[in-house]
Amino acid sequence: MGGSYGPFGQQPATQGAAVSRVVRVGSALAVAGAAHAALNAHLLRRPGLGERAASRISVLIPARDEAAQLTVDPQSLVGQDAVSEVLVLDDGSSDDTATLATAAGARVITGAPPPPGWLGKPHACAQLAAAADPASDVLVFLDADVRLSPGAIAAAVALLERTGLDMITPHPRQFAVTPAERLVQPLLQWSILTLLPLRLAERSPRPSLGAAIGQFVVVHRGAYERAGGHSSVKDAVLDDLALLKSIKRAGGRGALVDGTALAECRMYSSWRELQDGYAKSLWSAFGSEAGAAAVASTLALAYIVPPLAALRGSRMGLAGYLAGVAGRVVTARATGGRPWPDAAAHPVSIGTFVWLTARSIVRHRRGELRWKGRPVP
Repeated sequence: MGGSYGPFGQQPATQGAAVSRVVRVGSALAVAGAAHAALNAHLLRRPGLGERAASRISVLIPARDEAAQLTVDPQSLVGQDAVSEVLVLDDGSSDDTATLATAAGARVITGAPPPPGWLGKPHACAQLAAAADPASDVLVFLDADVRLSPGAIAAAVALLERTGLDMITPHPRQFAVTPAERLVQPLLQWSILTLLPLRLAERSPRPSLGAAIGQFVVVHRGAYERAGGHSSVKDAVLDDLALLKSIKRAGGRGALVDGTALAECRMYSSWRELQDGYAKSLWSAFGSEAGAAAVASTLALAYIVPPLAALRGSRMGLAGYLAGVAGRVVTARATGGRPWPDAAAHPVSIGTFVWLTARSIVRHRRGELRWKGRPVP
């Protein structure tokens, strides 16, 4: 009957063994994630600047209160290989968005307010697609704050043509300045390379297997129309991912590709903007609130538990921490990010992401989510 027991009725040795098992599992996940990121970094499709596109292209830019962020120069796009027009939809802006876009050389369309059942961005994109040149074979949806390299549109469309895909989303290099941005923004590319089997997702007809980034969407018009266009995703918070799913359901294929040589984007310029931006979407980023909570918990197991154990002298925990850092370094080098010293703070990045996910779920349940002055259901 000998032996001492802890406060929960377990012997200390038993508790220690359980903790050790958790650390081993977390570290194994981190090692597997780093290996998968390295494989995906090798497989990631990359457009080649200087390639020519055969398709006729319409560039479509939804814009709501983007006067301070409107970085696309329509005059530099029109006249690029096969670009026939640049349309900007002024989505009820209260600033000089329309005036600036017109002065820059774009054809500006005054958008109608979204009807019941529609969110703002899908409705803006649907109006742009309806107004686009009927002769255009390819539609390029571009966020107003994306900065393009010369020849970026032609290179992206040439990759679409070369691969035989129906839709690609080139992931711009994420420009991060403040500490909050540097903690969170690199996780966009890192999570894709770590969690998503890129080639399998590209080949698989399963709508649930895939990733997309709505900042830069390149889609064959025929596939877009067969999928129902943005009407099929009218109430989707993550309309980019939802559009890819619709393309797949209609028999098409799509993929996320490396766009760091083509474009860059600074999504948020302050901690408040970053919080609100992620709050509107993280609750649905993995299919549901339950899916988001499950992913956040798994990431905490893999990338927070091992470093905490390492601080207490665990070699296995140290191995898990170093694997997480290695995955971040691999991703940064593959996608134009900053490897050091940012990668060393990976556990803090994951902790911030877990907090942002929990905040998004809570605010969604309370009905508190808004974006650009409009409610997010």
